Amino acid sequence: MDRRAFLGTMASGLLAAPLAVEAQQAGRVTHIGFLSPSSLSDPRTRTFVEAFRQGLRELGWVEDQNMTIEYRWAEEKTDRLPDLARDLVRLKVDVVVASTSPTVQAAKQATGTIPIVMTNAGDAVATGFVANIARPEANITGLSMMGGELVSKQLQILKEVVPNLSRVALLWNPTNSSNAPQLRHAQEAARTLGVRLQPLEVRGPGEIEGVFATMTRARAGAVMVLSCSGRIR
Repeated sequence: MDRRAFLGTMASGLLAAPLAVEAQQAGRVTHIGFLSPSSLSDPRTRTFVEAFRQGLRELGWVEDQNMTIEYRWAEEKTDRLPDLARDLVRLKVDVVVASTSPTVQAAKQATGTIPIVMTNAGDAVATGFVANIARPEANITGLSMMGGELVSKQLQILKEVVPNLSRVALLWNPTNSSNAPQLRHAQEAARTLGVRLQPLEVRGPGEIEGVFATMTRARAGAVMVLSCSGRIR
């Protein structure tokens, strides 16, 4: 199964508990807020949305019958997410589906009462979304990736493949709340492996050329890009 399709199906499954509460009110139409950092023109996003809607149908939730979905797209501009999240709150949706850490952060800042289901987010504990994965408090639940441990392992594998590696450039996005804890894990792993890490901030496509010039001047032997750092292609 395509990764996006899998996440979409999982997201719809995670909605089962919040929606079950709404189902107790016979005849009531449930309103779902869908907050995305991308746009529907992205094929990967379309795959996720199609799987998400299919999963809901399998659970008995049919769009425009017993539920509606309010879509909000940031069009790759993460600075739009807080306003879009507040817009969903103003509409009084019953639950917010939020993908990626910046999207979850925006939803969290917008509401402390409406349930938030996160998908494809970074380490939920390290980013402060929840205090405990097994028993998430407040209004946030969903899927969380253990990005910190993964980036440490990636650096270890890179060193095994290139034993003489001494300097690694690491691209990260400081506007993404999941990247800071991942960076700390990478720095700890680099010290253990005897590798000099060169963190380079990348907030958008316009900065890529500059950071590659910087890492070239520094003679970096390899480059890593933190997960969930946004689409900086």
